Amino acid sequence: MKTNALYKRTYNQCLRRLATASAGDVLPSEPKLSAALGVSRTTLRAVLAHMRERGIIAIDGRSKHMLRKPFADDYLDGSDLEPLSEMVERKFMEWMSGPEFHPGQPINGLDLARQFGVSTSAIRDCLNTFSQFGLLQRQSSGRWTATGLSVEFVAELFDMREVMELRAVEHFVALPANHGAWRALAAIEKQHEALLADIESRYRYFQALDDRFHRLINSVAPNRFFSNIQGVMSMIFHYHYQWNKKDEKERNHVAVTEHLAYIKGLQSGEISDAKAACRLHLRTARATLLASLQTSA
Repeated sequence: MKTNALYKRTYNQCLRRLATASAGDVLPSEPKLSAALGVSRTTLRAVLAHMRERGIIAIDGRSKHMLRKPFADDYLDGSDLEPLSEMVERKFMEWMSGPEFHPGQPINGLDLARQFGVSTSAIRDCLNTFSQFGLLQRQSSGRWTATGLSVEFVAELFDMREVMELRAVEHFVALPANHGAWRALAAIEKQHEALLADIESRYRYFQALDDRFHRLINSVAPNRFFSNIQGVMSMIFHYHYQWNKKDEKERNHVAVTEHLAYIKGLQSGEISDAKAACRLHLRTARATLLASLQTSA
């Protein structure tokens, strides 16, 4: 049985839909169901086959109907699952951060949907999000083109990031000692230390760690507007560096060191220390990205 995250998420979503139906009800067609779940028909068929094996549904050609409501033990463990939109965004960022990606590269939404195993609508939603920030330009027939960044765009982005993250720092320092965010921060601190100890060979692992770190900080002061662009911001800072690989290892080394100082500032309980470390890190990030823009211009 498949156990990957996309499969498990789709399987559990299907069961939740069936939980509101009655025995004998006919399931929607595969195109409608795959569109509703945001996955490819290949993934959906694997899910339906598993539900048939468990006696939840019956399949007769294209016709499918429900035999019984799902039981609690029908569901797959979903403790490690992230929302579909976040999964697609993450996969897209990883793809754009790859060494073969470059400004002006054409992007085919249909190809990405097949590669990620999701529906074209899920890919379209993701691409639309990135296009709102001027990172993609829509062409025709489901194709897009990646664009570069401007100095003005980066300046505006960092201005907003600093306001939101400093606010989150205030909330973080004020958390009670037993709050789960402190344990998560301690775990991330260990991951930073491990990366720093092997920075020569593992410096490219920094992107994912950086994203987790800043997401954790901002999670204690949720803001729907900032949350919507958190992933976009992370991708901007890293995939643009992929276009200009000069000093990549040195940049990441500096960033890891600043993160550790930032973590110590948070753990100190002193808002002034935490904010100072935050400002220093964001100032360095702004300067390095602007330098990268000017070098690649």
